[in-house]
Amino acid sequence: METISRISSMLETARELTLEAAQSATSNRTSNLDSSSRNSNVPHIKKLLDSRHEQEVLDGLRKVISSMYEDPELSLEFFSAVVKNAASTSFEVKKLVYVYLVHHAEAEPDLALLSINAIQKSLTDTNPQVRAMALRTMSGISVPVINQIVCLAIKRGVGDMSPHVRKAAALAIPKCYRLEPSTISQLIGYISTLLGDGQYFVAGPAVAAFLEVCPDRIDLVHKHYRSLVKKLVDMDEWSQLATLRLLTSYARKCFPLKTQKVKRAVTKGESKGFYDDEEVAEGQNDGEEYEVPVLDPDLEVFLRTCKSLLQNRNSAVILGVVRSFAYLAPPEYLNSAVGPLVALLRSPQDIQHIALYNVVSVALRHPKPFAKYISHYLVHSTDPPHIWRLKLEILTIIFSHCGLHLKSVIISELEHFSRSTDRDLVRESVRAIGRCAQSDTRTANHCLRVLLNQITSFDDTLVSESLTVIRHLIQHDPASHERTVIQLVKYLGSTTCPDARATIVWLVGEFAGVEPERNVAPDVLRLLVKGFADEPELVKQQLVLLGAKVYLHHLLRNPPKDQAPPVQKVEQYSNEWTDDQEKQKEQGDDEQKPQEELEEDNITILWRYILLLARYDTSYDLRDRARLYKALLASPTTLPLANLLLLAPKPVPYAPSPSETRKELLIGSSTLVLGPDAGFHGLKGYEKLPDWVAPGDEPAHGLRDQGVVKPEVSEGASLTAGERLDRALKEHDSVAAVKRQNDRMQGPTPAKQKSLNEWLEDEEEESETETEEETDSEEETGSEEEETDSEEEDDEEEEEETDSEDDREGQQLLRQRDAQPGPSRGL
Repeated sequence: METISRISSMLETARELTLEAAQSATSNRTSNLDSSSRNSNVPHIKKLLDSRHEQEVLDGLRKVISSMYEDPELSLEFFSAVVKNAASTSFEVKKLVYVYLVHHAEAEPDLALLSINAIQKSLTDTNPQVRAMALRTMSGISVPVINQIVCLAIKRGVGDMSPHVRKAAALAIPKCYRLEPSTISQLIGYISTLLGDGQYFVAGPAVAAFLEVCPDRIDLVHKHYRSLVKKLVDMDEWSQLATLRLLTSYARKCFPLKTQKVKRAVTKGESKGFYDDEEVAEGQNDGEEYEVPVLDPDLEVFLRTCKSLLQNRNSAVILGVVRSFAYLAPPEYLNSAVGPLVALLRSPQDIQHIALYNVVSVALRHPKPFAKYISHYLVHSTDPPHIWRLKLEILTIIFSHCGLHLKSVIISELEHFSRSTDRDLVRESVRAIGRCAQSDTRTANHCLRVLLNQITSFDDTLVSESLTVIRHLIQHDPASHERTVIQLVKYLGSTTCPDARATIVWLVGEFAGVEPERNVAPDVLRLLVKGFADEPELVKQQLVLLGAKVYLHHLLRNPPKDQAPPVQKVEQYSNEWTDDQEKQKEQGDDEQKPQEELEEDNITILWRYILLLARYDTSYDLRDRARLYKALLASPTTLPLANLLLLAPKPVPYAPSPSETRKELLIGSSTLVLGPDAGFHGLKGYEKLPDWVAPGDEPAHGLRDQGVVKPEVSEGASLTAGERLDRALKEHDSVAAVKRQNDRMQGPTPAKQKSLNEWLEDEEEESETETEEETDSEEETGSEEEETDSEEEDDEEEEEETDSEDDREGQQLLRQRDAQPGPSRGL
């Protein structure tokens, strides 16, 4: 019979598998049909939903769920037929019905109300999964009419014995709050209860509900703080993210930032002289004082717990830990989190992109720990632009904290990518070289030589960007780069890029005309003016500016004797000079005018010639600039203003990191990745981390002791069944030992009066075991003597004492029997 039943069960299983395979094949074929064929299946699906057989109803629901994602409008036709099955006893049928209801309840709110009674009945089901699913479904139906019913269901779920139902209640609280915000007073009480739940997968959703419903009620967290810290490791990833956010904000609001002054430890070289026995000068052993942060014990426990989360498989959890360390912990905690954060760069590109933004944000504050992972920031040929831009930025941030070898590697990489065919990559690489030279002045000369070698390139983008960076480097230290400016002048004949030529002309006018002895600006201006008409407009503007600067230097060194404008006397002065020169030639006089006067005349004539060229140029902007400079330099009264406008010291340019504007954004947030595109206040829900609470304003430390459980109870809850049994046996042995000791203190118990038959039975037993009792009595007398000498006994001695006590009671009973009258003994 057993064989027949087994065969029949196997055949039934095979039949079900065959039916399922046929249905899946049929669904694959029907998925390729057009809309007309789908409409023809509507009566068939309704027939399946109205069937009395559970398997057919289940098949119909599967088809409805599949059509729900293909054609939502078509799936709405089955709403009434699906709602009828809400009262089914099958768990699988209920699951699919609830999925359908949550998806379409907002479209048909009136029909969705028909299933509320069936769902309410499921709240009292014996299966906790059914109760949790019913509560989840009821809170997911966004119909304001049932809000009070949802609140009652949450109240029942909070007190449910199953942790899965309590978790569903915690997840339903935010949905109820969004549906009806006026119920916040009731929901806060539920949240307070769930925060102290003993199960970690209930406390996590409760924290998420707290952050959405009442994030400012920090007083609810005080007594649950330590329990949340202990449960943090066991929570799922989403709960860990919510708990990290809550505890990070809680630490800022409840733990003040305290520091302590500590003297710097004096090294051996400082504490002793050249020889070991040489005495040190007085006061040399006094180390410098510096401040170190002092952590609250509760905060330190939280930070130590976060360290174990660095091995988490979820990248968001690692970012949450890095955020907590960056804003709460001393640098040593952050150093331990740098490795797991950099390891995220081996993830797919979407995660790598987010990780790079967070690496940049952390490196702007603490760049040194990232220096040893330099190989992870090198640009690969397959990196898209949004990846290599951030990698180049990281290389420039950590450049000053690397060794000489790593610095040369970084510059070589940047030089290599500056010769790329991608213009954006070339531009960013050259700018990165400039930021490297700006961050470390010791390598500025090396970076400058690299940039000068790139000026001869045929790539206009590379040349213009290189000259722009060179200009910035020269402005940082003009005195030491005079030869560099002269070397750049040599490239004017071979460079055709307008930006490059304009930059060189500006540098000549800014730095080459300061000292008269080494003034090359007039000669450069004289050579360039010959091709003024063929120059681009950008170069023409710089040539006019250079002419104004050269002429202003000339006027400042040789002020005019009268108040007449120098420009009006140019022709008269030049004519007189030519007349005197002709007279000298005719008279044979070898005396000539000084070289300075000849130079003055040439500069004045050159300036006049530039004004004429600009006057007839086609550019309105250039003509207006020429008129402005002519008016400024025409009168001695306007020379101070011209000096202020043309020769004023220019501010030293500073090229910050591109992500410097995102430095204040919260690490691990979406707003950090989006940046300015997120808006002025960031994405919806973005909140900055609160400031540290002022010392003295923090809540009392004893508030966190209210929810502390006794150590015995908390330890027993985490023990296995075998460990609990061993502990119970030990406790029983200890209680038994104490009881026996109390009995010995009180003395032997009085003998109980026995009947005649009981005395006879005891006598027969004694006659049989007489020899054994004699040997035992000898051992017992020896043990009694030992007991009187010793005060503390172990477990084995206590067992011997109990045996000796029983024997003494037996001997006492025997003596009482012997003392009785003769007739009883004679029997």
